[in-house]
Amino acid sequence: MPRHSAAVYRRRRLVTLVALILFVAFIVTAVWLLVARPWASATEATPSPTPSASSTPTASTTPDPTAAESPAPEPEQSSEETPGIVACEAQDVEVAAVTDADTYQAGVLPQLSISLTNRGATDCAIDVGSTTQVLTVSSGSDVWWRSTDCQENPSSMIATLAAGATVTSKVPVTWDRTRSSVETCAQENRARAPGGGASYHVAVEIGGFKGAATKQILLY
Repeated sequence: MPRHSAAVYRRRRLVTLVALILFVAFIVTAVWLLVARPWASATEATPSPTPSASSTPTASTTPDPTAAESPAPEPEQSSEETPGIVACEAQDVEVAAVTDADTYQAGVLPQLSISLTNRGATDCAIDVGSTTQVLTVSSGSDVWWRSTDCQENPSSMIATLAAGATVTSKVPVTWDRTRSSVETCAQENRARAPGGGASYHVAVEIGGFKGAATKQILLY
């Protein structure tokens, strides 16, 4: 075999040495990357907590074990299950006229109300709506004014009158000191009731019961 020159052997040794250096460098780099893991902070960092369904308080959908053991609420008694209130009887109800004054100066309008007293031993029911209320102002036998003559939108209202209780209508009816009739409701020049100390009597009726007496007032 031909013998190679010394230069050829030197080149081969140099190539082998370089290859060995590269191999060692590769091994060292691989070991360092395996130990240091410089990407770990970017790819394996603990994810920041994000809101989840469990982080917000919500009503539990788990059945309450005590719900089946607790009895259902008892329904309140309806009006059909309670004893009915009987209608008021004439002998038990006292009706009276009430006025805001006994004497009225010129230009002052009387305010008229109705008082109800249950003289019976038990509660009773009575219709106190405007459909059953009648207030009448008379001078002797002359009827000057009646509340039903020009009444608008009458209504019915059943109320319970407790035994021994006395109640008075909350909103009084105003007499405008004129003569009323169903034909003159829209007129502005109706005849005016004389004053000068003239005497008038107020009679009332409600729920079919009439007041036993009238209330006297004086107009000036």
